[in-house]
Amino acid sequence: MTVLVIDIGSSSVRALLFDSSARLIPAAFVQHQHQMQTDRAGAAYFEVEALQHRVERCIDEVLQHPAAATIQAVGLTTFASNCIGLGADNQPLTPLLTYADSRSSADLETLRHTYLASDTLQRTGCPHHTAYWPGQLAWLHRTQPDVVQQVRQWVDFGSYLYRQWFGVDVPMSYSMASWSGLLNRDTLTWDDVWLRALGMTPQQFPTLADYTATQHGLQPSYALRWPHLLEVPIYLAVGDGAAATIGVGVLDECSMALTVGTTAALRMISSDFMPPVPQGLWAYRVDATRHLIGGATSEGGNVYQWARDTLNLPPDAEQQIIQRLSHTHGLTFVPHLAGERSPNWNPHATGSIHGLRLTTSAVDILQAALEGVAHQLALIAERLPNAESVERVYGGGGALRQSAVWPQIMADALRRELVLIESDEVTARGCACMVLSHLTNQPLAAFEAPTGRVITPRLR
Repeated sequence: MTVLVIDIGSSSVRALLFDSSARLIPAAFVQHQHQMQTDRAGAAYFEVEALQHRVERCIDEVLQHPAAATIQAVGLTTFASNCIGLGADNQPLTPLLTYADSRSSADLETLRHTYLASDTLQRTGCPHHTAYWPGQLAWLHRTQPDVVQQVRQWVDFGSYLYRQWFGVDVPMSYSMASWSGLLNRDTLTWDDVWLRALGMTPQQFPTLADYTATQHGLQPSYALRWPHLLEVPIYLAVGDGAAATIGVGVLDECSMALTVGTTAALRMISSDFMPPVPQGLWAYRVDATRHLIGGATSEGGNVYQWARDTLNLPPDAEQQIIQRLSHTHGLTFVPHLAGERSPNWNPHATGSIHGLRLTTSAVDILQAALEGVAHQLALIAERLPNAESVERVYGGGGALRQSAVWPQIMADALRRELVLIESDEVTARGCACMVLSHLTNQPLAAFEAPTGRVITPRLR
């Protein structure tokens, strides 16, 4: 049995084939890079059709692998949150707005004065922030009313792709809807409070369903293009954060999931009916029965990349840090180079370095930068439910696994054992686990994550 997973990230698109144990099949991996369109006004978007073509090209190529002949199901995971306005013909009228688009900041401030942040957080699981749909839709209504008037429905990118492939309106998963900031997490319906505030109706959004509401029957052009997928169930999209958490093997509140890519996040899963959302964090949906609770930072591998691009680092910089981890460099590095998300949600925050001296070296600054990101994640860890009883963190993501020193710095800051997952594709792996769990009627725990190094904190 083979499962095809389409993993749409903010920097690349991947198509991967997994076996019945959620293990990546050798050489069954296709990736194409892309770049978000940005400007100084705060725009952060993709051209919808260009991204669609990139996804479809990945599928074309991975289906050439011999294992594609045994595909039994397809899973999809995408970066969240994202938003597209579709016309009556299901064609895009707007670009694909991303979580990083901050042009709605002024509109969000207007909404913030009317709607209490604490009420919004507990009702939708999402704080007031430009990453979510309420602010973005308010901004579009104000700045592009002629376009908004033509929009029939607002959807996520996964729903858009399925409408092109199947030729019908396809539901949006609870997982993806929860990242919009418009889902009432109690009723699993579009939130009445926000709809009234925006002057909108539920009909302007997709119907909602669990990710297990599979789709069948590709349109003729796609059936000819992808005959391997003609009769297989294609699962609704799930948010990348939910998939990554499952991909590293975290399935409940007994452990934490740390992922570090361009940005970073610390999460856990709760099966409680309606767990409270800690201040400064968020609660999304994995599916109809499970909540994803945690916090994401604006910083991660992007801070490391900034240091490499900006500082005159020696080739052995990480080895130098390993040899002197107990060395006091005297620096405090505030890593908010791209604003702050959890726990204070300040999009106007900036980074800073305090304590510079004539003796400060580039390696000192790199070490302080890595520690700054780790301490930001430690602030999130303190707020997670049941945090005091959690002894292990399971970690994944390219920026974490590719560093020789950062895992130790993370373990020290979190004051917990850090177990690294031996996979660079934890998001796609998690999506494969969710599909296989439903397809084979097995619990998620049946698909064990491939663990590697265990890093013990030097001080508890």
